[in-house]
Amino acid sequence: MAGPDIENSEGKTPIRAALASFMGSAVEYYDFFIFGSAAALIFPHVFFPSAGDAALVMSFATFAFAYVARPVGAVFVGHFGDRIGRRKVLMFTLLLMGGGTFLIGCLPTFDQVGWIAPGLLVFCRLLQGLSAAGEQAGASSLTLEHAPDDKRSFYTSWTLTGTQGGQILAALIFIPVVALPDDIKYSIGWRIPFWLSAIVVLVAFFIRARLNETPEFEEAKANNEVAKLPLAVLLRDHWVDVLRVVCCAFIAAVSTVFGNLAIAYGVEIGMVESITLWLVVAANVVALFTQPLFGRLADRIGRKPVFIYGAVSSAVMMPFYLLSMSQSNELLVFALAILTFSFGYAAANAVWPSFYGEMFSTPVRFSGVAIGTQIGFLLAGFTPSIVTALGGVKEGGWVVTAGYTAVVCLVATVAALTARETKDVRTADLGMRPAATPQGATV
Repeated sequence: MAGPDIENSEGKTPIRAALASFMGSAVEYYDFFIFGSAAALIFPHVFFPSAGDAALVMSFATFAFAYVARPVGAVFVGHFGDRIGRRKVLMFTLLLMGGGTFLIGCLPTFDQVGWIAPGLLVFCRLLQGLSAAGEQAGASSLTLEHAPDDKRSFYTSWTLTGTQGGQILAALIFIPVVALPDDIKYSIGWRIPFWLSAIVVLVAFFIRARLNETPEFEEAKANNEVAKLPLAVLLRDHWVDVLRVVCCAFIAAVSTVFGNLAIAYGVEIGMVESITLWLVVAANVVALFTQPLFGRLADRIGRKPVFIYGAVSSAVMMPFYLLSMSQSNELLVFALAILTFSFGYAAANAVWPSFYGEMFSTPVRFSGVAIGTQIGFLLAGFTPSIVTALGGVKEGGWVVTAGYTAVVCLVATVAALTARETKDVRTADLGMRPAATPQGATV
């Protein structure tokens, strides 16, 4: 089906929905990456009184606080996303994320106000977490419901490809910051990336404001199938799917290892800070192209095999990537970074929006994906603190990090194996059980 025909089919606008989801994820992961990079390289010097590993562990703990807020936010945001619509809630989450990020750039330091400084940092991080709880779940639900039945994985893959766009932009802005003299870097320099997030938010807000609500949700609303209590329906009819998504979502820890821990580990063993950031840029640039291809592949052969390949290949390739960082061959490090992330993890990353979203019916899709992923993402949030405390960023710490990654990928693989394949199921029939009672307004 040609582009214009797709755009007009049954009121669906998959291209605009994919673009809006791309930009929303770009905002989220721009904010995510600059916070993660600052937690590894800046915050230990700015917001905490001690030095060395203790400051780094506390800094990574602030990174993890957003993941504590996410499950709570998922219940709240998911409820309204399934009650009043995907689009309205996504406008709210976008502004909340942007506001929290901008405020971080305005915070006083520890030297100025003492422990109030890290307290305010945690508060802003919690705002980011509440927003992020619904952003990707809502964006993927919105795109999935606008997409043609046979191209759902391709279109929803752009939700997560937006994460690559956000990380690339963030790294390109952060690279010159870490190159600044210390007196500038630790005073005004680190704040600039957080302030610039306002521009990205405004662009994404303009795009999202022009998008219509999904036909699937509008039909459910017209047929009085919108659940009064989506959480109750979700736990009654889809609790196994929620648990499955939680375990599959552990795979997100691979991204945290690659984008945050590897940076800290590389710097610890002698790599130049800017080089570690360029590794992330290179891998994410390539993933901009490989993730849509993995999405297309999943529309042809199924979501499960592509997701499982992404999990297994991440576990296999991560130790080689980490080991290469202790070598003097920068070309080898870049090649393994791209192989591990862009041709390994990117497969699971591209497919999970359709894989998870298709487990749920329209009345509970937003809640199901939001709650399942955010509980699972808790592990990703605490991964830097856990692995750092275990010695993963010290000389020889690659063994701890690689072993941790392998366990996470194993859990995700086993969970994915228990799922049903949904590539040939019509969007209107997704999440239905033959013996299930009618879902929606009954609860």
